[in-house]
Amino acid sequence: MADEIVENKDEIKKKHKRSLNKNYAVKKRLPVRPIDGENVVFITKKTNFKAQLDKCCDLLTKGEKEIILHGLGAAIQRCCNLALQLEIIFSGTCQIEVNTGTVDVVDDLEPLTDDLDFGAQVRHSSSIHIRIFRTAMLGANQ
Repeated sequence: MADEIVENKDEIKKKHKRSLNKNYAVKKRLPVRPIDGENVVFITKKTNFKAQLDKCCDLLTKGEKEIILHGLGAAIQRCCNLALQLEIIFSGTCQIEVNTGTVDVVDDLEPLTDDLDFGAQVRHSSSIHIRIFRTAMLGANQ
């Protein structure tokens, strides 16, 4: 009885899993960047966490009123951790505003044989946008 349940679960997973055609190579495009600026930081899993934290601290200490962190997919957790670390470092002088959503990401399908055409597929990826803004300056009398 238990073996039948395990087999049924495996069959269900196989039906719902996206099957890629063996005739195409998938090339992932870079996602579209929403806005660009000096105070906008895109968080990735590949960049060193300490370097990203230092960059954000430098922006806030040099007089930026707000910074915006963007994370996509697997970098969402790192983006949240970075925002929380900044809140601890600038205790009481910064506030955080969080927005989540999804982003359409396009993959190019390159044919492995000459008789097929190029194609594209769209997939959805989770995203987070964290706005960190100063409410008071450090050392200012309140």
